[in-house]
Amino acid sequence: MTSVLNHVLCVDDDADILEVVQISLELVGGLTVTGLDSGTRCLAEVVTIQPDLILLDVMMPGMDGPATLMALKAEPELKAIPVIFMTARVQEAEVEQYLALGAVAVIPKPFDPMTLAAQIKTIWAGLDR
Repeated sequence: MTSVLNHVLCVDDDADILEVVQISLELVGGLTVTGLDSGTRCLAEVVTIQPDLILLDVMMPGMDGPATLMALKAEPELKAIPVIFMTARVQEAEVEQYLALGAVAVIPKPFDPMTLAAQIKTIWAGLDR
């Protein structure tokens, strides 16, 4: 894992959210963003993309966010990539479950596009690397 956050992979089945995240993180945060629409595509392309961090939707058809995270954590070359869940499901028990699976944080949806980059950078700054 690099010490500087440059490249974020956002995985969400909602094209509008992918677009808002990309605009927010690139224009406001100065980051590079790659967007993918499924957990399956994430697993197929993450090695090539080599993101510093993954923003992962919880509720997606097919392979959902928790299943995607577990698959990432099962691969030695991928398990160190920090994952932040983005979800509308933020009851305390749900958040605890996501963190227990290995997510480093949970960002609630809807999120503020103007502060999203700052939130992610704050989370990144608090990680042990």
